[in-house]
Amino acid sequence: MARIAGVNIPTNKRALIALQYIHGIGQKNAADILEKVKIPSDRRVNQLSDAEVLQIREVIDRDYMV
Repeated sequence: MARIAGVNIPTNKRALIALQYIHGIGQKNAADILEKVKIPSDRRVNQLSDAEVLQIREVIDRDYMV
């Protein structure tokens, strides 16, 4: 499981859906985050590299209140 913003997000779901498990991130914010990091929304969390997960973490920490 990937851990982002203190939440273990499910690895078998699409990244767009999995990011919504984080309190304060809805569908629009999840889509914006993936767009900023240039990750297709249909990729699964278990297909993300460690660098991509780190980029998502940095964007959330920098731009969003969760």
